[in-house]
Amino acid sequence: MENEVNSKANHWHTLTVDEATSQLESNHQTGLTATEVADRTALYGANALHEKRARSPWRMLFDQFADFMILVLIGAALVSGVVGDVEDTVAIIVIVILNAVVGFIQEYRAERAMAALKKMSEATAQVLRDGQLETINATELVPGDIVLLEAGNMVPADFRLIEAAQLKIDESALTGESVAVEKNNRPLSVVDAPLGDKTCLAYKGTIVTYGRGRGLVVATGMRSELGQIAALLSEGDDSKTPMQKRLAGFGKRLALAALAICMLVFVIGIVRGEPLLLMFMTAVSLAVAAIPEALPAVVTISLALGAHKMVRQHALIRRLPAVETLGSVTFICSDKTGTLTQNKMHVTEIYADGEYVHTDNQAQLGRASYRKTVQEAMKAAPWRMLLHAMALSNDASLDRHGKAYGEPTESALLHAAQEVGCDKAALNQASPRLQELPFDSERKCMTTFHAVPEGIVAYTKGSPEALVTKCTRQLTSSGEGSINRAALLLEVEAMATHGLRVLAFAYRKWAVLPDSQQASELESDLVFLGFVGLIDPPRPEAKEAVFLCKSAGITPVMITGDHPATALAIAHQLGIIADSDGKVMTGAELVRLDQQAFESEVENVRVYARVDPLQKIKIVQALQDKGEVVAMTGDGVNDAPALRTADIGIAMGKGGTDVAREAAHMILLDDNFATIVHAVRYGRRLYDNIRKFVRYAVTTNSAEIWTIFLAPFLGLPIPLLPIHILWINLVTDGLPALALTAELAEPGIMRRSPRPQQESLFANGMWQHMVWVGLLMAGLTLFTQSWAYHSGSSHWQTMAFTVLTFSQLFHVMAIRSEKESIFSIGFLSNRPMAIALIMTFILQMATIYVPMLNPIFKTEPLSASEFIICLMLSGVVFAAVEIEKWLMRSGVLYRG
Repeated sequence: MENEVNSKANHWHTLTVDEATSQLESNHQTGLTATEVADRTALYGANALHEKRARSPWRMLFDQFADFMILVLIGAALVSGVVGDVEDTVAIIVIVILNAVVGFIQEYRAERAMAALKKMSEATAQVLRDGQLETINATELVPGDIVLLEAGNMVPADFRLIEAAQLKIDESALTGESVAVEKNNRPLSVVDAPLGDKTCLAYKGTIVTYGRGRGLVVATGMRSELGQIAALLSEGDDSKTPMQKRLAGFGKRLALAALAICMLVFVIGIVRGEPLLLMFMTAVSLAVAAIPEALPAVVTISLALGAHKMVRQHALIRRLPAVETLGSVTFICSDKTGTLTQNKMHVTEIYADGEYVHTDNQAQLGRASYRKTVQEAMKAAPWRMLLHAMALSNDASLDRHGKAYGEPTESALLHAAQEVGCDKAALNQASPRLQELPFDSERKCMTTFHAVPEGIVAYTKGSPEALVTKCTRQLTSSGEGSINRAALLLEVEAMATHGLRVLAFAYRKWAVLPDSQQASELESDLVFLGFVGLIDPPRPEAKEAVFLCKSAGITPVMITGDHPATALAIAHQLGIIADSDGKVMTGAELVRLDQQAFESEVENVRVYARVDPLQKIKIVQALQDKGEVVAMTGDGVNDAPALRTADIGIAMGKGGTDVAREAAHMILLDDNFATIVHAVRYGRRLYDNIRKFVRYAVTTNSAEIWTIFLAPFLGLPIPLLPIHILWINLVTDGLPALALTAELAEPGIMRRSPRPQQESLFANGMWQHMVWVGLLMAGLTLFTQSWAYHSGSSHWQTMAFTVLTFSQLFHVMAIRSEKESIFSIGFLSNRPMAIALIMTFILQMATIYVPMLNPIFKTEPLSASEFIICLMLSGVVFAAVEIEKWLMRSGVLYRG
């Protein structure tokens, strides 16, 4: 079959639907069988483009040794071994290897996390197999599959179209033509037709902008048109986050300063008569420990692992910078339906012929009193025709158990009609659908055409304001009569004030199916049927999430296509808007305002109603021009530009289109507003923890530099040997530092204002802390060395080594919270940290008191009094940082 498929690759457009289906040995009514799918998967492989190969674990491990200073250190250690100090050489190389293993494990975990995130965000496709419609990963498609297409889909493979209902596809990614191409299922006679002229084909990577269709997969993966030019496509986005860029710049400046100091240490040591090889090893070891070349990598690892954990909160991060940006969000502009509400529609009120039928609550529509009322009303033509329109102008369907499949609003309409005896299957048989005009956000309505004994009837449903203006008459029990549009719109207003979403229905009869495809002609001169009011209850957790937003300095904004009164009622229920807080703006009002006038109002608007998706861009840009950091939700194809423009574009995982998900920075797997708030909280926590890691790493590195650098000026010998420096770098910059990234959220994290996006990572006293605490650690180490050295103790170097190590452990314990005391957050609230501290303490004790390790680490066992002195002096760091935090809480230090 592969040869047959390849032979037809350039002229599928010349085959009829039946010929193409036969060529691929498929069936466009039932699709492929499971056995056929398995065979073709083995033959054609995955429906994916070839990507740059990920780094292998071995390559990742090798890269840990690729740093220049590490290679210099290893070389120097080997020279030392040749000279005669083999023990020292082995110890240094072992520590370097252990350091590399720790780095490899973290990087490997981050790579695995990112791979898992990428897999979760892959596109899906609705495919017909074994006669059943199912949703699969698009990479699992094979030639011969029958796939459904609808507006917002990214075309997942190359198709020969079987059906095309007003189908339009944006092929600019392949052809460069910006105008969407109208598609059909008719074969062409021109064999060598250009790509853009093959109107019965749809290509992988293009976008369905309008209508719906059904297609036969004819090429997948690298055999598709997109696959054939894949080599010309650029690789995916490797852009760095703002934090990574700032840290990379800081790291380079710090590295230059550290190298200068290391060279100075080397020169001073030689001048003082220290051994050349020892000073070279010391300078290189200090450079390896002090140069923070790994800081940007640590940010990447933290963000990647954090993004992976956020999936548990139902937030799928597609771009790493989004994790960082979440902590700066000041406005969350959210769709109403399904995000702030449950997206569980119930028909509660129906209006036709001047009368209402309604229920007392949101119970199922099968209640006897409701059924009886509607059945009585159905005796009149307006009610009967309205219920037929609800069932027929509807893409939802019911299975044999009565469960609805389809969009929630359409499912609710179908249930309402079905419960009173309007069987859709019977209606479809009696009045089959011949043609349709799919819904779009500009017209705000959809129309279906059905065959009836007297000719053709077209049912139109949509927004009341849009549809009522298209009506010239109204159907009453006595026939078609005059229409009072103003009175009808007042009825809509009354229904909307109760929080109901209102849809209008109308019809038009035709003698024959019209030739025109223009909506402006087909949706005119309509006869009004009635209104249907649906309620979509707010999510119980959304109200609390809105409260959390406000307490965190974030403004929640509702954006909806619903009536302003409906939107206002829901906004009041959720607490988004209060009597004296904010205003409601409609899409029509937004159109009338120029950008400058709108910007003067935008920060006060809490609800946007009857808004076109394309107007979301204007909202986002106006807020950004005012200095706000905006998160915007969206699910439709027209939402994509706004999602790209927003600082955080958020797509819906359940109800969103492929195009929206592709444009978004983050996907809500549960379509829940509360998830956005959880993600903001997690983003703030992650940023805080990265700050703590950087604070700790730079402070401890600076302490090591100051200790080695200042000793000669105080007339002291070299306080630390190369193995001491590398050991400290391994045990204190290893487990305890990494455990900081697991720290719980700061108390009151959602009661503080958003972090300014351009705020320095070292703001709020962080750089001052790194300077004075680094100097304090060095001062305590040198004081210990000086006291022991001048006292004639042979343990002076072991004591200096111990004080510097333990002072770093006390420091990491104290900075677990930026302002709160460790006594209030609890010593055991971060279990990984507790374990890391205990393990590091035990390892350090082993270097001092395990006899076989003494010659390796050049240490000597300390007496009880010496050890207590070391512990007490190291503890000064803990006490000093606790005092610093107390002064910060009191408002004395680092205000503003």
